Amino acid sequence: MTAPFIKGPTDPTVQPVPASVVEKVDAADTTLSNPKRAVVALGSNLGNRLETLQGAIDALEDTPGVRVKGVSPVYETEPWGVDPGSQPAYFNAVVVLKTTLPPSSLLERAHAVEEAFHRVRDEHWGPRTLDVDIVSYADVVSDDPQLTLPHPRAHERAFVLAPWHDLDPEAQLPGRGPVASLLDAVTRDGVAPREDLELRLPE
Repeated sequence: MTAPFIKGPTDPTVQPVPASVVEKVDAADTTLSNPKRAVVALGSNLGNRLETLQGAIDALEDTPGVRVKGVSPVYETEPWGVDPGSQPAYFNAVVVLKTTLPPSSLLERAHAVEEAFHRVRDEHWGPRTLDVDIVSYADVVSDDPQLTLPHPRAHERAFVLAPWHDLDPEAQLPGRGPVASLLDAVTRDGVAPREDLELRLPE
């Protein structure tokens, strides 16, 4: 009889949830009767990009107080703000969550997932193994510098709007209007669907 496969400590999808997040989840569970809908954008242009995005989705699902309810198609995107050809292309996707976490705790978890995949923040517009950005949280509109909601540039980014529209054609970006209308107003140049690739909902 062979021993069961056990994920080792190097597996980035099984990083422990920080105690501060767990405490906030417990507090949120007693104060929030209804989970909130959040939209999160994922991007990767280093390493095994598809595997990284799937690992991030699984790690979000493993978070207490978070359930992944929808996963978009994969898009391949030329990097923004850099010379053409100077970086690998990104894979991008959007996920819809239901969560009892408050926005600040969801942001903490997003950063923890990035760090689990060795995200380094040393260069603006630099390549990265993983981006986890909160695009919107319920209908919240906030200019908090720690977490501006909705994401201040989501309305002009086809690599967010296109996969989000595929996932939810009726989606609305709080304070900005229908995602379909926003997508019509931006260029899709350099943003292409990868119909040969697929991300799965966690079991």
